[in-house]
Amino acid sequence: MEFKIYNTLKRKIEVFKPINEGYAGLYVCGPTVYGNAHLGHARPAITFDVLFRFLKNIGYKVRYVRNITDVGHLMNDSDDGEDKVEQKAKLEQLEPMELTQIFIYRYHKNMEQLNVLPPSIEPRASGHIPEQIELLEQIIKNGFAYESNGSVYFDVIEYAKKYEYGQLSGRKIDELLQNTRTLDGQEFKRSPSDFALWKQTKPEHIMKWKSPWGEGVPGWHLECTAMATKYLGEEFDIHGGGSDLKFPHHEAELAQAVAAYGKEQVKYWMHNNMVTINSQKMGKSLGNFITLDEIFTGEHSLLEQTYSPMVVRFFILQAHYRGTLDFSNQALQAAEKGLERLLRAVERIPKLPVSNTSSVDIEKLRENFYEAMLDDLNTPILISHLFDTVRIINNLADGKETITKPDNDKLLKLMKTFVFEILGLQPIAQSGNKDREKIEGLISIMIQLRSDAKTRKDYETSDKIRNTLADMGIILKDTKEGVEWEIKS
Repeated sequence: MEFKIYNTLKRKIEVFKPINEGYAGLYVCGPTVYGNAHLGHARPAITFDVLFRFLKNIGYKVRYVRNITDVGHLMNDSDDGEDKVEQKAKLEQLEPMELTQIFIYRYHKNMEQLNVLPPSIEPRASGHIPEQIELLEQIIKNGFAYESNGSVYFDVIEYAKKYEYGQLSGRKIDELLQNTRTLDGQEFKRSPSDFALWKQTKPEHIMKWKSPWGEGVPGWHLECTAMATKYLGEEFDIHGGGSDLKFPHHEAELAQAVAAYGKEQVKYWMHNNMVTINSQKMGKSLGNFITLDEIFTGEHSLLEQTYSPMVVRFFILQAHYRGTLDFSNQALQAAEKGLERLLRAVERIPKLPVSNTSSVDIEKLRENFYEAMLDDLNTPILISHLFDTVRIINNLADGKETITKPDNDKLLKLMKTFVFEILGLQPIAQSGNKDREKIEGLISIMIQLRSDAKTRKDYETSDKIRNTLADMGIILKDTKEGVEWEIKS
C-alpha cells in the first residue's frame, strides 16, 4: 500500500518511503508546560496520534518521540526576555520544576481523556543539556555559530553562503532582515536574523546550567534537534507540529541539523493547521481562549454545554489536518450527534439479522477506508465512508439488505479497526460522559415501563411513552433481539 503525505518542505504530496524499510521514526514538538492544555494542544496531539496509529496498522514499527519543553522557551518566542516557565513559577511562588510537574500531569490527563496514545519516548529539554552542548559545539566547529557576551548565536548569513535558509517557511533572508523586531540584546548579534543557541542568564535566574560559555540555558530551537538526534538519529523520517511552528522554530531546527551534520535531518515535514474560535484566532486577549478542562466541564462563557473528550476528538477528525478548523457550539453539537450515530451503528452490528446471502461488499468498504487514510490521512473522507456504512447497517437492521454471518463478523472487525483503533474513538460505554450515562439510564427505564405496559395490554400507555420519546428525538425500534433506540438529529 502506498501511503502518501504532504511534505511541507517540498510543498507537495509524496509517497512515504522510510529511511529503513519497515521502520518509521516520528518526532513531534510537544507542549511548553507553563499552563493548562487548550484546543491548540489538542489538534496536533490528535493529528499525530492518528498518524502513529495508522503507521502501526499498515505494518510499520514506529518510534514516536514527543518532547516536553520545560526550559529555554522565552516569552514571545524571542531570544531575549524571561523564560515562560520561570516567569509563571515566580507568579505562582513555585520552583520551576515544581510548576512543570503540575502541568505535565494535567497535560497527560487531558491526553488520556482524548484517548491519545502515549509516545514511545517523551524526553524533557532539561534532561538533555549535555546533548545540547555537544550539538552546539559541533555547529561552532563547523563555522555556523559564534559566542557573544556569554551567549551563542546561529550565524544565518554565514549559513546562507552554503545552504538555503528559509526553505521550509518560504521566507527570504532580505525579508527577515527588514522585518526583524528591535529587541533587547540585538546588539550582541552579528545580524538581526541570527537566533540564540545558548543564552547567558542573569544571576537571579533560577534555571541555569554550566557550559563552556558560562552559565545559561539552551535555546528553544536547539533542544528539539538535540533530542530528536539522540532518539531518532542524524536522519529520520517525519517531523510534525503545528503550522505556527514552521517559523522560526522548525526553520531553525532544519538549519541547525544541516549546520551540524552537513545534511538535512528530516525527510518529511508535516504540519497541522490552526484552530479558530467562531472564525477568530484563539487568544487570551480576545477572551476566546478555551482550555480542554473548560470544554469538558462547560465552565466557559462561550460554551453552551459540556462536550465530552470523544466529541472533541471526533470534531477535530472531521476536518483534514491541513485544513482550517473553526470551533463553535454549533459545530460541536453537530459533531456530538454524528458521533452518536456512528457509535450506535457499531453497537448494532452484532445484533443484525444474518442470512444465507450477502448484498454487502466488505472488501469494497475496506478498500474505500484505506484509500482515504493512505491519501495524506484524509479523515473527513474516511468518516464520510463510515457514515455510508452506517446507512448500510441501518438497512440491514430494517431487512432492506442482507448479510451472512461471516461477512457480519468481518464488518464488525473492519468498523472496530477504523473507528476505535485508527481514529482512536471510544465505545459509548468508555466515553466517560456522565451526563450521557444518566440519559441512557433514563431511556432504559422508559423502555422498561413501556414493556411492562405492553405486558399488561395497556397499549395507550405504551404508545404514549413511545410517542413522547419520539417527540424528544429518541426513536424506539422493536426487533427480535429486543428494543433498540437511537437519537435522531
